[in-house]
Amino acid sequence: DTRTIYIANRFPQHGHYVPQKFADNRIISSKYTVWNFVPKNLFEQFRRVANFYFLIIFLVQLMIDTPTSPITSGLPLFFVITVTAIKQGYEDWLRHKADNEVNGAPVYVVRSGGLVKTRSKNIRVGDIVRVAKDETFPVDLVLLSSDRVDGSCHVTTASLDGETNLKTHVAVPETAVLQSVANLDKLVAVIECQQPEADLYRFVGRITVSQQIEEIVRPLGPESLLLRGARLKNTKEIFGVAVYTGMETKMALNYKSKSQKRSAVEKSMNSFLIIYLIILLFEASLSTILKYAWQAEEKWDEPWYNEKTEHERNSSKILRFISDFLAFLVLYNFIIPISLYVTVEMQKFLGSFFIGWDLDLYHEETNQRAQVNTSDLNEELGQVEYVFTDKTGTLTENEMQFRECSINGIKYQEVNGKLTSEGFSEDSPDGNRHKEELFLKAVCLCHTVQINADQTDGADGPWHADGIASSLEYYASSPDEKALVEAASRVGVVFTGTSGDSMEVRSLGKPERYKLLHVLEFDPNRRRMSVIVESPSGEKLLFTKGAESSILPRSKSGEIDKTRIHVDEFALKGLRTLCIAYRRFTPEEYQEIGKRLHEARTALQQREERLADVFNFIERDLELLGATGVEDKLQEKVQETIEALRLAGIKVWVLTGDKHETAVSVSLSCGHFHRTMNILELVQHKSDSTCAEQLRQLAKRIKEDHVIQHGLVVDGTSLSLALREHEKLFMEVCKNCSAVLCCRMAPLQKAKVVRLLKTSPEKPITLAIGDGANDVSMIQEAHVGIGIMGKEGRQAVRNSDYAIARFKFLSKLLFVHGHFYYIRIATLVQYFFYKNVCFITPQFLYQFFCLFSQQTLYDSVYLTLYNICFTSLPVLIYSLFEQHVHPHVLQSKPVLYRDISKNAHLGFKPFLYWTILGFFHAFVFFYGSYLLMGEDTSLLGNGQVQHHKNYSTTVLLVILLNV
Repeated sequence: DTRTIYIANRFPQHGHYVPQKFADNRIISSKYTVWNFVPKNLFEQFRRVANFYFLIIFLVQLMIDTPTSPITSGLPLFFVITVTAIKQGYEDWLRHKADNEVNGAPVYVVRSGGLVKTRSKNIRVGDIVRVAKDETFPVDLVLLSSDRVDGSCHVTTASLDGETNLKTHVAVPETAVLQSVANLDKLVAVIECQQPEADLYRFVGRITVSQQIEEIVRPLGPESLLLRGARLKNTKEIFGVAVYTGMETKMALNYKSKSQKRSAVEKSMNSFLIIYLIILLFEASLSTILKYAWQAEEKWDEPWYNEKTEHERNSSKILRFISDFLAFLVLYNFIIPISLYVTVEMQKFLGSFFIGWDLDLYHEETNQRAQVNTSDLNEELGQVEYVFTDKTGTLTENEMQFRECSINGIKYQEVNGKLTSEGFSEDSPDGNRHKEELFLKAVCLCHTVQINADQTDGADGPWHADGIASSLEYYASSPDEKALVEAASRVGVVFTGTSGDSMEVRSLGKPERYKLLHVLEFDPNRRRMSVIVESPSGEKLLFTKGAESSILPRSKSGEIDKTRIHVDEFALKGLRTLCIAYRRFTPEEYQEIGKRLHEARTALQQREERLADVFNFIERDLELLGATGVEDKLQEKVQETIEALRLAGIKVWVLTGDKHETAVSVSLSCGHFHRTMNILELVQHKSDSTCAEQLRQLAKRIKEDHVIQHGLVVDGTSLSLALREHEKLFMEVCKNCSAVLCCRMAPLQKAKVVRLLKTSPEKPITLAIGDGANDVSMIQEAHVGIGIMGKEGRQAVRNSDYAIARFKFLSKLLFVHGHFYYIRIATLVQYFFYKNVCFITPQFLYQFFCLFSQQTLYDSVYLTLYNICFTSLPVLIYSLFEQHVHPHVLQSKPVLYRDISKNAHLGFKPFLYWTILGFFHAFVFFYGSYLLMGEDTSLLGNGQVQHHKNYSTTVLLVILLNV
C-alpha cells in the first residue's frame, strides 16, 4: 500500500535490499506505436457490428461463387476503414509530437554533488530536482527547500484545476535549511508515502531525516507536494524530491478519458440495424426457398442451355442450399448502409463547430466562447427532460459582497467603512467592542487567502504614513473568504499577509503577529475549517468557521439562540451564512492536542479517519462569536431561462450545499419556485419512520391538490433516509412536483439524485450543469454534462461534455442547437435506411424475373459508389446546414422543443413510416420502369439483346434512385 523512496537514491548498503521498481518519467498520451498501429486499429474498427458484418460478407464473396464481385463490398469497406485509420493515425501522431516535446524538455537534477542538465524523461523516483521561477514542475515533488528561510514557496495550479490563486507550500524544518546543492547532496532521508492516486488534494506520507544523533520523523501532506503541471511563482527556485513520475503523476492519472456516454440516436441506430439484418435474412431465406421451389420442375432445374456438370449433380444438397443462401445474402447485403457510421461521425464532428462559432454563446466580459469537449452527444441536447443545476456560481455570479453580520447576539451592517449595530446608539454596546475585535481577527486568521507578493516587498509595504492600509490585492480560491477578509480590512482589522509560520493582522493600524501552529485541513464534507494560533501574548487559540449546522452543536457558550435567529434571518434574505467560534487552550490541553495531531498525521493507514477523530476532539466546547452574511447576486437572465425551460417541458431541479432558508430564498428570486406554488418540505428528519410518514402525507396532499403546482424542498439528511428504503415513494412525490430543491447536498448525493432519475422506469434524458469541483460527479453521471466557466476552478469544465460561460446560454444551446442537431441527424439516419431499401428491393423483385438465378440488377460500379458518393454527400450537406425553422423562432417559442422530445423522430412509428415509404418507392421505381420498357429487349441501335436484365431499366432505376 505504500512506497519507500530513498532521497538521491542512496539505498541501504547492508543486507540484501531490492529497490522498488517505479515508472519512468515519460508521459504517454498516444494510443498507438509504429508496430501496433495496424493490428490494434483494425481490431478496434472491426469491433463495430457494421464493419464486422461487411468483413464477413467480403470473405463470403471470396470463398464462394457469388453474383457480385468482392470489390462491391471490399472497396467501400476498405474506404471506410482507411479514412477512419488515417484520421485516428493523424490524431495519434499529434499526440506523439506533444509527448516528445514534454518528455524532451530540459531539467536540472542533483547528482554527484552538482547540478546536471538532463531531459525530463530521464528523471527517476528519488532524484532531487531544481525548478526555477515561472517553470512548471516536471514530476510530482515533495518540497525540500526554497530560496526562502522558512522553506515556503507559492504555486499556481491553473493547468490542473483552473484556480489562479497562489497556493503556499512548505518544506519540513529539517530540510528547509538545506538551500545549496552541496548541503542537499549530503542529505540522508527516506520518504514513505501512499501509492499514486488521482485525487489532487490528497497526499499521505512521512519523511525520516537521519541526523548525527537521532532520526526525526515529520508528516507530509498536500501542503508538501508540488504537482506536475503546476507553476512556481514568486519564488526564485526550489529543490524537491521526485515521488511520482510519468504516468503515475496526479496530472496523468487525471487525464480525461473520452466520454463513454451513448446518445439515444446511437441506440436507435443499433436497433434499426438489427431490424434490417432481420429483413436481410428474411429476403435471403425466402429467395433461397423460392429458388428450390421453382427448380422442383425439371425443365427449370436443368434447362437445355445451362446443363449441370457431373460435380454439380453429385454435390450435397445441404451445401448447395447454404451456398445459395450466402449468395443471396451477398446480393442483398447493401440493404445495410455501410457508410452510415462514418457519415454520422462526420456530421457530429463538423456540426459541433457551430456551437463554438455561435457569437450568441460568446461572453465578452470574460472573452470566453462555448466549448465542445465531445461531439458524440450533440443531438442529446434536443432531448433533455430534466435539468439538474448547482446554485452558487451557476445561477448566481459567485461574486460575494459582505452585507451583514451578527456579533455576540447583535446584528451589524457595514456603513461608510464602519460596523453599525442595530438597535443601539454608537456608544451603547461598549461590552461588545472586545467581541467585535476578536470576531474580526477570527475572520482575518481563519482562511486560505493570499496577498499579491509584489505588495509585500519593502519595509513599509502597502501602508500610508498614518498606518492606514492602501489597497491590498487578495487572492482566494473561495469568493466567500475573500469577501469577508476584504470587509474586515475596511472596518479596521486588516490581514497583511503571512511570513513563514506567522500571520500578521493590523487592528486600528497596530500590527499584531500570530504564530500559525496548526491548520485543521478543510474538508467539504465536514463543512468547517479551523486554525490554531499563538497570540502575541503567548495564548493558544482555536478559531473555527463553518456552516451553522456544524458550528452551533459544538458551541457551549456565547449568544447561541440569538445567533441562530440571525442566521435564519440572513438566509431568508438569500445571504450565504457562516458561523464563527473560538476556544482557548490551557498549556496541558495544547500539549495533548499536539501529541494526538502528530500521531494521526504520521499514520500511513487510515490517516483520514484518525484525523477526523482528532479534529472532533479539538473542535468542541466552543464559544460562539457570531455569524456572517454575504450576498451572491443572480446571474443575468436566470429567471427568464428557467421559465423558458419550464415552457419547453423541462423540469428543473436545484441541487445545492447551501442551507434550507438561503436555497429557498434564491429559488424564489430566480423563478425556480413561484409565489403561487404550494411549497412542500421534507427536511430535518432523523429516522426512517418519520421520513416515510412525511412522504406519505406529501403524496396525499399532492393528490388532493392536483390542480395547483407543487414545489418540493428536501435536505441532504432526509434525502439519505428517503433513498434508503422509500425510493419509490420519494420518486412518486418528486415526479408530481413542478420544481424540486435539494439543499445541504454532498457532492456524491448530487450524483445519486441524478442517477435515481436517470435509471427510473421512464428513462428520461438528464442534463447536469455546474461550475465547481463539487459538481463534477453529477456532471459525469448525467446523460449530458455542462460546465460553467466560473470562478471555482475549471474542474467542472474539464469533466463536462459542453462548457458555457453563463447559465442564460443554456436556452439557445438546447432550443436552437439541440433542436437542429436532433432534427438533422434523425433525418440523416432515417434517410440512410430508406435509400438502401429503395436501392436493394428492386434487386429482390428482379429475382422473380430471372428464376432466382442470383443475377444482379446493377453494375458493380453502382453498387460500390451508391453509398460512398452518390447518396452520402448530399444528405451530409443537408444534415449540416438544414434549418427548418428560423433560430429566433425556436428560441422565442420554447414550446416547439416539446415537438422533438422523447426521441419523437426516431421512434418506431417514424421508422416504420420511412421503411414502408422506401418499399413503396422501390415498387414504383421497379414496376414503373418495367412498364415503361415493356417487352422490348432490343432497344439499342445496334440490335443487341439484353439477357436476364435490361440495361435501360438499370440506368433508369439508378437515375430515379439518385434523384
